[in-house]
Amino acid sequence: MLFSDRITHINDLTDNEQRIAKYIENNLDAVSTMAIQTLASKTYTSHSAIVRFAKKLDYSGFRAMRQDINKDVQQNIIKLNDVDANFPFSSTDSSVDIAKNISDLTINAVKRTLAQINEKELNAAAAKIMDSKRLVLFAIGDTQIRARGFQSKLVKINKFAIIAEEYSDESWTSVNLDENDLAIFLSYTGNSANYLKLIKFLKQQKVPTLLVTGNPDSKMIQYASQTIAIIQNEYDIFKVSTFASQITFEYLLDTLFAIVYSQSYKKNLIKLQSNYNKLTSNNILDSIPENKKRS
Repeated sequence: MLFSDRITHINDLTDNEQRIAKYIENNLDAVSTMAIQTLASKTYTSHSAIVRFAKKLDYSGFRAMRQDINKDVQQNIIKLNDVDANFPFSSTDSSVDIAKNISDLTINAVKRTLAQINEKELNAAAAKIMDSKRLVLFAIGDTQIRARGFQSKLVKINKFAIIAEEYSDESWTSVNLDENDLAIFLSYTGNSANYLKLIKFLKQQKVPTLLVTGNPDSKMIQYASQTIAIIQNEYDIFKVSTFASQITFEYLLDTLFAIVYSQSYKKNLIKLQSNYNKLTSNNILDSIPENKKRS
């Protein structure tokens, strides 16, 4: 989670902590290299008050918090909040204004995602995808469209995934999975009661699971084998559309596919060339009997 997200969502701050939070938000660039004594002086607080504030944001101390602040600054996260992810345009905007806002929102969503991803997490997720006997994707609504795109890409490297909800058979699909498979749950809110029930069951059955969500407080996290949590400034319901969250899912899934592909890059390229030659030749048609061709 980005520092800017932590400080936005923190509650129950004392008067001193509210003063610290406000000063940091207004001076992120300066605080990113500031000594704790200087921050205490600037906020009229104490060394211990700064440490308590950092721990309230789930940091081990001031130094860890400052590292995250510096990361936000380096990634230019402080400049990515100009477009409202929930209402990126208004009735008075021109067509060009709307186009620019959607462009900015897309760029911002990708940059916010990139700033939050962890290399070890990506490699671990890619390894699970490569090593799994079967892949099952749990996703509904707009997110299922992203899942189907991922499914289509995997076919090109001879990896076949199943959409769990394809025929409303996600429960039957789940009971047939084992420890050699991988269940990937795509849920931005992470609040699906059905998914919570299924991921609990899969944990009991020792089936590896990967949860991709935008909710770091999702109850599903405690049951997932691995979680990738990416936060966007998007509400659960009160919004024009799921712009930012869907951009996040597509970007993450494209990245995971690229990592998996790169692990056997030469082999996949040779396979690609071979398949291309087969598809563009007449060998396939020639091997089909005439009566089958007509049918």
